[in-house]
Amino acid sequence: MDYLIYLLVGVVMGFFGGLLGIGGSVVMIPAMVIIYGENQHLYQASAMICNFFVGGSAVLVHKRGGYLNRAILKYLIPSAALGILAGVAMSNSSFFAGGRSYLLARIFGLFMVYVIFYNLLRFSGTFGEDGGFDITGVRYSVPLLIFCGLLTGVPAGLLGIGGGVLCVPAQQLFLRMPLKRAIANSAATIVCIALVGAFYKNITLAEHNIAVVQSLKMAGCIIPGAIAGAFLGSKLLYKAPKNLVRVAFILLASIACYELLTV
Repeated sequence: MDYLIYLLVGVVMGFFGGLLGIGGSVVMIPAMVIIYGENQHLYQASAMICNFFVGGSAVLVHKRGGYLNRAILKYLIPSAALGILAGVAMSNSSFFAGGRSYLLARIFGLFMVYVIFYNLLRFSGTFGEDGGFDITGVRYSVPLLIFCGLLTGVPAGLLGIGGGVLCVPAQQLFLRMPLKRAIANSAATIVCIALVGAFYKNITLAEHNIAVVQSLKMAGCIIPGAIAGAFLGSKLLYKAPKNLVRVAFILLASIACYELLTV
């Protein structure tokens, strides 16, 4: 039964990850909390592994379409990688140790408030809900790129998320990146930093009396569904009416938000 639950969570995680340019942890971690109860350090370690595969599946589609911007990624990825290392170190601090790990769930719940608000704003076009790919107006400012990377990486490490729900709007607001290009760049960033964050978080699980094998087993059961969902979601990115999908995502996020804030 657990395997079937993990598989289903993986499919939903991958689908929204590929479609919206996120790692999928905003689906996976709340789902684990709702179904199995709070165990944030374990879920975060496993989610980072899954984020790598969700992002990787989406990147293959974006790369074939020629939507990745290497001039952006060469600064965005390294700064995000440094950020995720700092974030994981924060999550491993004594403040979140032992019985206080539930505080990570509460912070995640507050983060979900932002996710819901951000997706609601997307309906109004506040973040440039466009279908274009023109990059002639993009800002190639190194300080802004580094800022966007850190803004993506630090919360990703602290909460075990992919960072796409921050990486996409950051590119749009600060770099003037077209939406679908921003989603493609976000997927590529998630792949790289998830690998870094997953390694760091998993090798430090012993600090929280959790065996690495638990994280690997959970990820191994979720990944097949996540890969399938990510391929489907990333292909539908260029075809599906995303507002309809976004409504479903907001409803799921609202339930997750309530559960995390009351854990």
